[in-house]
Amino acid sequence: MQGLKQYLSVRRSLAHIGSYWIDLSIQIGGISFLLVDTLRCLFRTKLRWTATVDQMFKIGFTSLPLVFLTALFTGIVLALQSAYQLKLFGAQQFTSDLVALSMCRELGPVLTAMVVAGRVGASIAAEIGTMKVTEQIDALRALATDPVRYLVVPRFIAAFFMLFVLTIYADIVGMLGGWAIAVFKLDINSHQYIKRAFTVLMFKDVFTGLIKAFAFGAIISIVGCYHGLKSYGGAEGVGKATTTAVVSALILIIAMDALFTAIFYFF
Repeated sequence: MQGLKQYLSVRRSLAHIGSYWIDLSIQIGGISFLLVDTLRCLFRTKLRWTATVDQMFKIGFTSLPLVFLTALFTGIVLALQSAYQLKLFGAQQFTSDLVALSMCRELGPVLTAMVVAGRVGASIAAEIGTMKVTEQIDALRALATDPVRYLVVPRFIAAFFMLFVLTIYADIVGMLGGWAIAVFKLDINSHQYIKRAFTVLMFKDVFTGLIKAFAFGAIISIVGCYHGLKSYGGAEGVGKATTTAVVSALILIIAMDALFTAIFYFF
């Protein structure tokens, strides 16, 4: 009897694991197919520039205050924490190097993407999910309008390019936060800080961060649109789709960041 219970327990555990991996595979496949359809519409059909510009405003301009605060406090914390350790070795002058490299290579694009994923990714999933459960997307199909071209492509283009702009903005603001701490708290010469920050940065450091930003923008838009298009079950379903979209986007952002870091490290 005891052996039968153990067998059933193991069987249930394996069933849960199998079900999880099947759902994950379906989700990855669906996101991949949506990305392919989006690229097909992007290059084969006429773009809706008015809707694209409107999405750029919603995704980019309205995210500036949140990105500003995130990058500013990140730069401040980086400067304070690094200065505390560097002071032990009498190397406080290298604070600018650490802040500039950390912001441009890693923290600028990643934190910006996470902030935008939480704000914009949820908004995209909720907006399209509401259209899905109220049968507005079915109405678009009935009118011979492709939902991917009408809804997904403008958001994809907007997120793809605005993450690039927001990352540059976050890098500058983060380095300014480190500069403020270095000059007013650590008594580092302002000219010396700025000179070292621009001297240590190489083209590769900035390039790697901005390439990541393009990829993160694509992830946020495609994942948000996918879960919005797949939502069902009324308001509760839209809420679940929104939550799943944010979580999925954050996981994919971290995974893609690790992949890009490994690629740039070895090559």
